[in-house]
Amino acid sequence: MNGAAKGAIVGGVFLALVGGAGYGVYALVGDSGDDGTGGSKNDTAVQSQKGSGPVTDKETAATAKAFLAAWAAGDERAAADLTNNPQAAQTAVADYKAKAHVSKAVITPGTPTGTTVPFKVEAEITYEGTAKPLAYESQLTVVRGVTSGKPLVDWQASVLHPQLQKDEKLRAGTPASPPVKAVDRNGEELTAEKYPSLRPVLAELRETYGAKAGGKAGAEVWIEPAVPSMPKRTLLTLVEGEPSVLKTYLDAKVQAAAEQAVAKFPEASVVAIKPSSGHILAVANHRKDGYNAAMAGNRAPGSTMKIVTGAMLLDRGLVAADKPAECPKEVSWGGRPFHNLKNFELPAGTSFATSFARSCNTAFIKQIKPVDDDAALPKEAKEVFGIGLVWKTGVATTDGKVPPATGAAAAAAYIGQGQITMNPLNVASITATARTGVFRQPLLVSPELDGRAIATAQRRMKPSVQQQLVSMMKLTATSGTGREAMSKVGGSDKGAKTGSAEVDGAGSPDSWFTGFSGDLAAAAMVEAGGHGGDSAGPIVASVLNAG
Repeated sequence: MNGAAKGAIVGGVFLALVGGAGYGVYALVGDSGDDGTGGSKNDTAVQSQKGSGPVTDKETAATAKAFLAAWAAGDERAAADLTNNPQAAQTAVADYKAKAHVSKAVITPGTPTGTTVPFKVEAEITYEGTAKPLAYESQLTVVRGVTSGKPLVDWQASVLHPQLQKDEKLRAGTPASPPVKAVDRNGEELTAEKYPSLRPVLAELRETYGAKAGGKAGAEVWIEPAVPSMPKRTLLTLVEGEPSVLKTYLDAKVQAAAEQAVAKFPEASVVAIKPSSGHILAVANHRKDGYNAAMAGNRAPGSTMKIVTGAMLLDRGLVAADKPAECPKEVSWGGRPFHNLKNFELPAGTSFATSFARSCNTAFIKQIKPVDDDAALPKEAKEVFGIGLVWKTGVATTDGKVPPATGAAAAAAYIGQGQITMNPLNVASITATARTGVFRQPLLVSPELDGRAIATAQRRMKPSVQQQLVSMMKLTATSGTGREAMSKVGGSDKGAKTGSAEVDGAGSPDSWFTGFSGDLAAAAMVEAGGHGGDSAGPIVASVLNAG
């Protein structure tokens, strides 16, 4: 520590405050001006005064200084009283010592930016005779108390540790689930360090199968999730456990390609599936919130849904790939107009296959009246594609939703809007089913590990329907909306479908793309990514090329 900084030692915990940046110099206990609470009398006076209007620089500095001093001293009550959520803050600060086993901490504030104060924490965790350092950076923001008028720390769990989200807790000890060494289908180890977006998947696999696989738990520091069913997130290993080996169906090569592909786009997710078995080969997300949207998301899939709608229309004999299907600029149903992208239309006599390949909305919506069955689309989705059945992949997933709809909502459903929700796992499975004509429930790990039941569809796709559907997807990949993205995928045995889903309040539609190449199917979604081929397309192409 340089000569401009002094510190306070209270209750065996050390707080370092660096001079400058509005903080002044923090005095040693017993020095002139110390009031015995870790802050100067002048600082305390500033914090206790009621005020109005924006929080001043002086109030920010004094409040942050007093809070950090109380926290470092282990005085949870004093720290809590300096926040706008005393109950939550008091529990968190108390648990920092008692349940996270922090034996000491050095807290060094940085330069404030407005009312936000960054700081560095150099902590030491001591558990059953083992001590290890835990260093990180966080920040706090000072706000005006709504009723008190006092400057207060805006309490967020992330103040304590930046990876803590609302209602999450920092804990240390011996976890209930022993560690596992997850490997891919070829025995290659899968780690969160090498494949970052697998972190929540690997954590959940450990929670579910760690105890069953026969490993031995060590000691760790982890983040306790707000929802009990969600997996813990390990921050630091204190004592190494003995991991068991857990074999997954993932493919390290395909996973690596998926990780690299989503990293090029914000809020992107992708899943790859082997159609002949339903095995999940890759799961990747690139998101600020760390959410596994690839398997648990629920967004409108846009025109990728036309694979299901097309199968239903072919199944009922209302259309045929090589027969004309009218594609006007606009149609109305249920009192609402529907149009194609940029109001395009196709010439009279254009085949249904071309309407599919060009993603003509109106060609599909015009078939609602001939279908004359509000449950037709949900039935096709569930009975043939397995959408709406309970999938037990080995980790928690969100099922696709295709509810019955009438009027304008039914028209929206035909083109993947309205009440329909999917995630890349669901859409990749839809493509895999179209590829083979048989629904095979996606699997991340073998059901033999825990004897879980696997979903089966009521019926397989008619061979003539499957052949026409694949031919239309191939046309989409070679001369339709998927042409540009799929031109980068080698071989001729490839098909695709694009989707752009309008989201209320969003300036740009979600980008969806799904495709197959040989015995590999993939689907990607990029929130607010634009048209299907713009961002999701290149992701799918990269993954398919890795298979």
